[in-house]
Amino acid sequence: MANLAGGAVARPFQTQAVEFPNRHIELRTAPELWLKRLVLGGFERIFEIGPCFRNEGIDKIHNPEFTTCEFYNAYANLDYLTDVTERLISELVTYTNQLTLRQLPSLSTCNFSIHKSFPRVDFFENLQRLMNAQLPNLKSPNAEAEIIQQFHDNGIPLPESPTLPKLLDRLASKYLEPSCQQPTWIMNHPECLAPLAKSFTDQNTKQRVSARAELFIGGKEVVNTYEEENSPFEQRRKFEEQVKYRNDDNRADIDEDYLKALEWGLPPTGGWGCGIDRLVMLLSGTDRINDVLPFGNLRNVVSLGKGGRDVLVSP
Repeated sequence: MANLAGGAVARPFQTQAVEFPNRHIELRTAPELWLKRLVLGGFERIFEIGPCFRNEGIDKIHNPEFTTCEFYNAYANLDYLTDVTERLISELVTYTNQLTLRQLPSLSTCNFSIHKSFPRVDFFENLQRLMNAQLPNLKSPNAEAEIIQQFHDNGIPLPESPTLPKLLDRLASKYLEPSCQQPTWIMNHPECLAPLAKSFTDQNTKQRVSARAELFIGGKEVVNTYEEENSPFEQRRKFEEQVKYRNDDNRADIDEDYLKALEWGLPPTGGWGCGIDRLVMLLSGTDRINDVLPFGNLRNVVSLGKGGRDVLVSP
C-alpha cells in the first residue's frame, strides 16, 4: 500500500487505514518504483514475486488480483534481458514437457516451437504492414485525430475515452498480438506506451520509441522488459505527458518522491516483469486464468461469501 500507486497505467484500488483515517491509500498496481528505489540504494540486482491489484475488468486472461515476478539489474541492457528470457522460457518449457509426459499425462504439453532465439518484430513497421496504412508522426498535434480517422476507415470500434496510448494499444491488440502465436518479441513501442522506459528516435520510422521488448506467445503477453529511464528530467517530462491522458482507467500523476529519488542517480538498469499466473497458464496448456488460481477469479471469490456467512478453508 502507498499514498500513490505507480509503476503501471492502471486504475488502483483505494482503501483506508485506521492509522490514517482521513487519507486514501492505494494498493499497489506494480512493485516497479519501489524495487528501483532499492537499486538507487545500492542493491544492484533485486527481484520480487508477489501480488498486485488493478481495479479493472475480468476476462479469460485478466484478474484484478494477480501474482507477478519482477527483477531489476543494474547495467543490464535490452539484449541481455531478452537473452535471459529466451533461455528461461526454453528451459521451463523443456522441463515442464518432460514432467508432463512422465507424471502428468492428463495435462497438455506446450504446443509451440522453442528456438535458440525468438524472432523480433518492430511495432511501427509491422503494424503499418498489417493495417496497410501509414501511421502519423505521433508527436504531431493532430496525431490522435488522424488515428481516430483510421479507426473509422477500417471499421474498428473506438476504445472508451480514446487517448493516444489507448488507441495504439487497441491497434496492437487487434493486429500485432494475434500474429504472435509462436514466441515473438515486439520491439520499439511508441514512447507514450512505456513512460518508465528510456526512449529514442528510430532511424527507420522517425518515431519516438521506447527501449522496450514484449514477449508474446499464443497471442498473449508473457514478459515485458525494458531499459529503465534514469534521467529525472526525462522522467518528469514523461510523467507530465501521461497526465495529459488521465481518465478513469489511467490515474496517472507525477510521483514527486520517485523523481526526487532519481536525482540521487539510478545507474543504467534493465527491468523485467512476468505475470506468474499467465506463465502457469502457458506451461499447463490452459486458456483460462481461472484454471490456475486456487479459488478462481475475483467473481468466484466474492461469491464465496454470499449469504452473509464466512467461508473458511482448511490448509
